[in-house]
Amino acid sequence: MTTEEEPPKGSLVVDTQRDKLGYVMGYVGPSMQLRPVAGGREWDADPAHVRPATDAERLKAMRERTRALNSMSSGGIV
Repeated sequence: MTTEEEPPKGSLVVDTQRDKLGYVMGYVGPSMQLRPVAGGREWDADPAHVRPATDAERLKAMRERTRALNSMSSGGIV
């Protein structure tokens, strides 16, 4: 992605190098900071290898996040 196409914070994107969905948390130097859909530690992604999530990927993200939230609310029992 070029600088003009940088997704705003909170956008759901795919890191194509890792084949991983994540939310844009910010930018540090040349890297994009992404957080996993179900929460957890952020990782650095090269903006050149990041693309917006498709509708199918958004649905997958909602399912993952819901599953993680339900697990936390039940004491970690999946």
